[in-house]
Amino acid sequence: MVALAGILFDKDGTLFDFHATWGVWAQGLLEELAGGDMALARHLGASIGYRFADPAAGVKAGFLAASPVIAGTPEVIAAALLPHLPGVDAAALVALMNARAALAPQTPAVPLRPLLGGLRDRGLRLGLATNDAEAPARAHLAAAGVTDMFDFVAGYDSGHGAKPAPGQLLAFARAFGLAPASVLMVGDSTHDLVAGRRAGMRTLAVLTGLATAADLAPHADVVLADIGAIPDWLAGQDS
Repeated sequence: MVALAGILFDKDGTLFDFHATWGVWAQGLLEELAGGDMALARHLGASIGYRFADPAAGVKAGFLAASPVIAGTPEVIAAALLPHLPGVDAAALVALMNARAALAPQTPAVPLRPLLGGLRDRGLRLGLATNDAEAPARAHLAAAGVTDMFDFVAGYDSGHGAKPAPGQLLAFARAFGLAPASVLMVGDSTHDLVAGRRAGMRTLAVLTGLATAADLAPHADVVLADIGAIPDWLAGQDS
């Protein structure tokens, strides 16, 4: 087996807890778009697989497993919303979504700096490949204090395409002269893992998004609880 030389991470649901971050973003965005009309906000939420809380019915707020927010680009999410927002411009909606995304509170899945520092100490190149836009992705890394830990950051708008296509992943490998087989793609969705397989990379799934182990296992070389388990897994690979 080719020695590991780089790790490429997804962002949402992988580095950061999906629910804590994007639930706040979705609710605020939907309420703003609805102009205070909660019936419309709920209708918009249904169009992107987001459910508002209904305490009387015992329903908690959250995303459905098929929500396009989980792995889709802002354009995909906007396309689901626009039929219910007559007169709203697509580009303006995407710009609003990206602006709100940059300010979305980030809850790391695990303490990031010690984890990433330990991986860099192993001589590994680290990258980020997200279907979010690059600007909010960089804002999120900066807010978490880990921008300097990453050698490469790509969003869907960085010129390499979006997952599940392998463009972002192959761009990372090319940037540092890495054989794809020496790179590990880490993610919480089938989009991440399919992209990794298409790029010829190894794939590692984590369960800090909405997908289950059963969803991810067919596309992953290994499924771990979260990225905090990666160092022990790597140690086992070395032995």
